[in-house]
Amino acid sequence: MVSPFPRGAWAAALLLLVWFLGSSPAQATSVGAMPAQPAGVVDQAEILSRSTENALTQGFGTLADTTNQQVHVVTLHRLDYGVTPQDFADRLFERWFPTPEIQARQVLLVLDSVTNGAGLRWGKDIPLDQSLADSITRETLQVPLRQGNYNQGLLDVAERLGAVLAGEPDPGPPVVTAVWEPESNFPKSPQGSGATLWVVGLLLAATVIPMATYYFYQFLQSRA
Repeated sequence: MVSPFPRGAWAAALLLLVWFLGSSPAQATSVGAMPAQPAGVVDQAEILSRSTENALTQGFGTLADTTNQQVHVVTLHRLDYGVTPQDFADRLFERWFPTPEIQARQVLLVLDSVTNGAGLRWGKDIPLDQSLADSITRETLQVPLRQGNYNQGLLDVAERLGAVLAGEPDPGPPVVTAVWEPESNFPKSPQGSGATLWVVGLLLAATVIPMATYYFYQFLQSRA
């Protein structure tokens, strides 16, 4: 039996399949791919500007000098299947800080740029609780991320963490102001299934009416 597809098409499809299967897992980032030693900022996803990296590094350095508490930020482009940003943060935290004594004054924030999900892990001497951590990752970070502004999101997180770790009052999450949209005097177009029915009806009418008119005219001509 002769294949309906040219031999070259099968070869191209096979090469594409091999490339996809071989390259997809490599795009995911594992804990083992991270630097062996802790770093202030690891922008593996390449979503931060140089000025933001410098600002974060300098701010975390000043915080470490004044409070002996160290903050680390890691951005990732993709995680292994089934691994959440919090899972990654927990595993990397254990790898970078293997003993409770070293962990005690460390903070690690992990951000996945594909899902915009974040994980936060901290040591026992860090003045954070789960409620505050959730507010930082789900509010302070997420508000700028909704506009795709990763730089502002991580700068806001660093500012809030810096205040809390320095013993200052928590500035809280950003205030989201609702955008007022003036009402229009023009009638709104139909939406949902109603709009679909209108469109289908108009298309049918545009097809059927000319045909019916033509056949009716032919009928009259045959009777004349």
